[in-house]
Amino acid sequence: MPDVLPENSVGLVTPQLYHFDEPLPLRSGKELKAYDLMVETYGELNAERSNAILICHALSGDHHAAGYHSMDDRKPGWWDVAIGPGKPIDTNHFFVVCLNNMGGCAGSTGPASMNPDTGTWYGPDFPVVTVRDWVNSQARLADRLGIDKWAAVIGGSLGGMQVMRWSISYPERVRHAIMMAVAPKLSAQNIAFNEVARQSITADPDFHAGRYREHNTLPKRGVMLARMVGHITYLSDSAMREKFGKASEQLKQASLNLGRDLRAGKLSFGFDVDFQVESYLHYQGERFSETFDANTYLLMTKALDYFDPAAANGGDLARTLAVVQARCLVMSFTTDWRFSPARSRELVDGLLAARKDVSYLEIE
Repeated sequence: MPDVLPENSVGLVTPQLYHFDEPLPLRSGKELKAYDLMVETYGELNAERSNAILICHALSGDHHAAGYHSMDDRKPGWWDVAIGPGKPIDTNHFFVVCLNNMGGCAGSTGPASMNPDTGTWYGPDFPVVTVRDWVNSQARLADRLGIDKWAAVIGGSLGGMQVMRWSISYPERVRHAIMMAVAPKLSAQNIAFNEVARQSITADPDFHAGRYREHNTLPKRGVMLARMVGHITYLSDSAMREKFGKASEQLKQASLNLGRDLRAGKLSFGFDVDFQVESYLHYQGERFSETFDANTYLLMTKALDYFDPAAANGGDLARTLAVVQARCLVMSFTTDWRFSPARSRELVDGLLAARKDVSYLEIE
């Protein structure tokens, strides 16, 4: 926790809850009769309402992108490094909006919310939501805020997919689209990882077919395993070697650094945690399982799996992107093997084929 807030911090922030009574039709054919969106904003909206930036979160993200909720917070919002006075997303110049998407578990209506029709938790009865549904709800939020056009919509991974959908569904409302670590659709391997994560959750005896709250329990073991699988995919082999192994200069050959550092300096000759990487996965999984809702995890991974905007045009990505009006920036990372540069370049190639204004940045 900070003793004094950094000068370039947005400071103490208070989330705002926005309620919507108008039913929201969903891609599944169902609808949400009413819903809430938890929102944070940073900076000031100018008189022309032309300086608003929307930040779209990824799978485990939420509305708390920057600043602190109290002086007791251990750390700031998840993208505090980028949002604030003098930072890349400069709140001296921009009005920044971030929300917890529908189906989330950080204040917006989701499986852990009360279902007004039944008087109990939605649980597994909460409808499957897609990236398109999220963007439609975000557009309603923009209307509520009086924002006709975003100066930029920014996001990475699942957040980048939302940026893409914004540029397609509401092309006249996006001036700049910044998409990081994104693909036009998931590969079979990515879908497979998501299914393993879902099975880890649903196989937990405490899951109770998604009605665990009615049984006064939580499927923490399943969520922990799902998060452990996720973290394996978030780090490349080289990143794991660097994070969990001796520095290469300590070895005569860098190739000897396999990231196999022991947690206690010796083997246990049992089934306890021996290696640093095991300890890391356990820590990340256990911490995540304390705060993240299992049904929300299922929904978020399905939204990833279902994203395929070009399917409406027979798989023709360039034709799908022909409506885009925004200036686009696509960014990828050479160490990212789940959303590799090759997948980002598919999007770039589609935008170029559609004769759109696009820049591409590949980061090592």
